[in-house]
Amino acid sequence: MNFRADRDFAIEQDRADPLAAYRDQFHLPHSAGDEPDIYLCGNSLGLQPKTTQAWVAQELADWARLGVKGHLEARHPWLPYHELVTDKLAEVVGAEPAEVVAMNTLTVNLHLMMVSFYRPDARRYKIMIERSAFPSDRYAVESQIRWHGYDPATALVEVGRPDGTIDLAEIESVIARERDSLALVLLPGVQYLSGECLPMAAIAKLAHDAGASVGFDLAHATGNVPLALHDWNADFAVWCHYKYMNSGPGAVGGCFVHARHAQADLPRFSGWWGHDKTTRFAMRPQFHAIPGAEGWQLSNPPILSLAPLAASLEIFAAAGMPALRQKSVRLTAYLEYLLRQKLEGKVAIVTPEDPDARGCQLSLRLALNREQAQTVFERLAA
Repeated sequence: MNFRADRDFAIEQDRADPLAAYRDQFHLPHSAGDEPDIYLCGNSLGLQPKTTQAWVAQELADWARLGVKGHLEARHPWLPYHELVTDKLAEVVGAEPAEVVAMNTLTVNLHLMMVSFYRPDARRYKIMIERSAFPSDRYAVESQIRWHGYDPATALVEVGRPDGTIDLAEIESVIARERDSLALVLLPGVQYLSGECLPMAAIAKLAHDAGASVGFDLAHATGNVPLALHDWNADFAVWCHYKYMNSGPGAVGGCFVHARHAQADLPRFSGWWGHDKTTRFAMRPQFHAIPGAEGWQLSNPPILSLAPLAASLEIFAAAGMPALRQKSVRLTAYLEYLLRQKLEGKVAIVTPEDPDARGCQLSLRLALNREQAQTVFERLAA
């Protein structure tokens, strides 16, 4: 890529950017004065689309106007409301519509998936995660291991380095070593600490060849990198929508269950919203799961949390993941170029150089002591 390390070049690129107009569709924080902040925290909390307020206001207005009748008579009836986001969400994660559902939050969904896809026995009882897994994933995995009567000290298998980077060769070696005892491989799509994007198709094949189930935590991957969950043959995946998906703090989460499990007789925790839609309101005692990911739903969908996701997905559908990815690759490469031009020897980039092995995050290590690095962090934040 041909870059220049000057402001005029960056302004030229902005003017020629086919996605430039989308910037005006989001609220940008203003700490002081008229100029908006430079916002580099989308991997923690995405910015609010300007249409979000209207989406939420519509549901509040219908609630005020209709009360309980809003379930059937609201502009967007609440009874099937979660279906509003299904097709667009499936497009973002590379799935069939019946394979995805917006429900709960990430860690709740992870527990629900492990109920179905972590079924240890005396021979197969181990779970593989990355050494630097996000704490909530580790807590969930260890608690599931203990729930089944096993010890995480022997049942938890780790791969990767403390900085969050993971070699496929190591994953392959560990799976080969543990193949007879491995029940589940649970790895990230994009590792939150290093920003590395893992080769999910290859990992899924390695796990399945060893007889293990495979799931992915896509918290930092959904809306960031191209995904093809159906084709990659993952058993399940879970993610949040408050980061790159711009759906607000504590937003409703997402879940994928591969089509081959759509009608499988799997153990699960059941709730009435996962019951067959045609007989749900017959209030019968026997549970009959909806085929597909919807069958793992527990409770009524949270309408006021789904509305911001619907607003965001409209923007994603209009822009398209291919165009977003194309810009992401170039913009991230430009930041890498500037860091090497301006700060060579002062900043090390932990995230892999290969664009296919990263999303739009660069994790940096400063050649400073902790106190000096904290000062740099505070100046950047200011």
